[in-house]
Amino acid sequence: MAFTEVDQLAVNTIRVLAVDGTAKANSGHPGAPMGLAPTAHVLFHKFMNFNPKNPKWANRDRFVLSNGHGCMLQYALLHLFGYDLSIDDLKNFRQLDSKTPGHPEAHDTPGVEVTTGPLGQGFSNAVGLAIAQAHSAAVFNKPGYTLFDNYTYTIFGDGCAMEGVASEAASTAGHLKLGNLIALYDDNHISIDGDTKCAFTEDVLKRFEAYGWHTLEVKDGDHDLQGIEEAIRKAQQVKDKPSVIKITTTIGFGSKLQGTGGVHGNPLKADDAENVKKAFGFDPSQSFVVPQQVYDLYGKTAAAGAAKEQEWNNLLQKYASEYKSEHADLTRRLAGKLPEGWEKNLPTYKSTDAAIASRKLSETVLEKIYAAVPELLSGSADLTSSNNTRWKAAVDFQPPEYGIGDWSGRYLRYGVREHAMGAIMNGLAAYGTVIPAGGTFFNFVSYAAGAVRLSALSQVRVIWIATHDSIGLGEDGPTHQPIETLAHFRALPNLMVWRPADGNETSAAYYSALTSKHTPSIFALTRQNLPQLQNSSIENALKGGYVAVDAPDAAVIIVSTGSEVGIAIDAAQYLKDKHGVSARVVSIPCFEVFDTQSKEYRLSVLPDGIPILSVEAASTLGWERYSHEQFGINRFGASGPYKKVYEKFEITPEGISKRALATIDFYKGVKPRSPINRAFQQLI
Repeated sequence: MAFTEVDQLAVNTIRVLAVDGTAKANSGHPGAPMGLAPTAHVLFHKFMNFNPKNPKWANRDRFVLSNGHGCMLQYALLHLFGYDLSIDDLKNFRQLDSKTPGHPEAHDTPGVEVTTGPLGQGFSNAVGLAIAQAHSAAVFNKPGYTLFDNYTYTIFGDGCAMEGVASEAASTAGHLKLGNLIALYDDNHISIDGDTKCAFTEDVLKRFEAYGWHTLEVKDGDHDLQGIEEAIRKAQQVKDKPSVIKITTTIGFGSKLQGTGGVHGNPLKADDAENVKKAFGFDPSQSFVVPQQVYDLYGKTAAAGAAKEQEWNNLLQKYASEYKSEHADLTRRLAGKLPEGWEKNLPTYKSTDAAIASRKLSETVLEKIYAAVPELLSGSADLTSSNNTRWKAAVDFQPPEYGIGDWSGRYLRYGVREHAMGAIMNGLAAYGTVIPAGGTFFNFVSYAAGAVRLSALSQVRVIWIATHDSIGLGEDGPTHQPIETLAHFRALPNLMVWRPADGNETSAAYYSALTSKHTPSIFALTRQNLPQLQNSSIENALKGGYVAVDAPDAAVIIVSTGSEVGIAIDAAQYLKDKHGVSARVVSIPCFEVFDTQSKEYRLSVLPDGIPILSVEAASTLGWERYSHEQFGINRFGASGPYKKVYEKFEITPEGISKRALATIDFYKGVKPRSPINRAFQQLI
């Protein structure tokens, strides 16, 4: 069907709404929406399948605006197509507690799939969404029952193309031959610093071609609606490669500042806005005007999407009678529920059991639960044998033609791409049918800090299996030994950092992570063997902290995590044997979970009247919340056999005892108030 004057009116309506939204807020980025309006119109009106009345329809096409600063484009589209986003919401752009924040937030705005903003993240999320679709199709589609065949579309700009995370993700997508992924590259030659010739002169399409992508180009993205449509249609026909379409646009099209950095991140001046409205046939004295023809045009698209969802629902109903178990599995996943009784597979340990590294304990959990939790997808950043992230029967997620896996595989080979792995996992989690876990060394989760932050902000269930968690990794030395990493990620809101001290605590970490639908988790796991603790249990560990060794007449409390808990217990015995001093030992495998317990419980663990010493083979930053004195490592580590490294830093029973005695002496004659007892814990 040819494009009409109403199509052009719709394009101009998107442009004017972007001008009005940013002008009313006196903040925002009108340039990208004005330039991208033709592309967005063609994509949403001609290609995308969605139902605005049910933004969570499982087989909807996914759209990700990676250059999220241009979000007035997305908000305008969502409003015009009938999502739960009113014209008043558009007028409330960038205002406190509005449904139209300054960058797209998945949990704030109906129709926004993932939280984007930091450039390159959304593009990488789109790769995760595409992987999830390919996997779900392989698991659930049957002859005559195509339940999953949606596309993932993403718009990205020069800034996203420059960010390394997008390059990592693009390389991954090319290797995986994700033919369900179509990326639209807004080639407008402008970034915040101005013309991209100051920093970015590469041939982007050649780079994507080298990654294994199918490449297309539309030279006039300002006017050539037909060319945009033809390019997307060609991209859809290529099934064995992801596609990227370079669409050359003019940023701020219609403004007197069009094509310049001046329209990138600033609202248009009043006179410029008036001229834009005149040029596009709108009354310059009015704002937030939508012609009825545009509502009608897009209403037909929305109605067609609702009809497609109804067809899908009917198909799912028939599927239920022929594939009963698959239907039950799918509907359970879509409801966000875990399989009944899955937790009974979690291993438990007695104190008499052998000492085992927590990375191996984690592997045992995966072996025990993988069959019971079929939506769990594991993976690793090229460290599978070190992270112990792959169960023995696992099949790799790979294009079948490689002969090393298939689309139904549940193990992802991310390569040495930690940042992309984190961002891809965010996309996987957002799809709605899988739970992603990914492994690397704990120190290298810092490579992915941007993606981890967005996991927490997006409220998605992502699991990091982060091994080699301390100086205990030994010989690899300071470059690999995390010092500040625990403090960094513990400071991040809505993230659980688990550092288990033994097998029961490791099982508890998995239970917590898998049952926390809206919170990501990081497991900091050891290379070295850890003893099984006397008083540990899954139940105790799920409180976040508990008394590992009690002493009713304790003169000091030693509080610790992970590999140092066993050493702290040995220190308590050393204090008793050598100095006649009693010490309580407390394990806090997860600060965030412990902090949610009642004050009464926390004070029962860390009571008033006894000095508290924290011990952790890492930065002491943050331990003030639980201890009066802190013993750790506030410098970089050292290379050598791990026991020698621990000795160097005196994290030994003798070294801990020396600090414990100094703590007792300092607080002699004083009954210190527990750090749990403070005026307030959080303002919000």
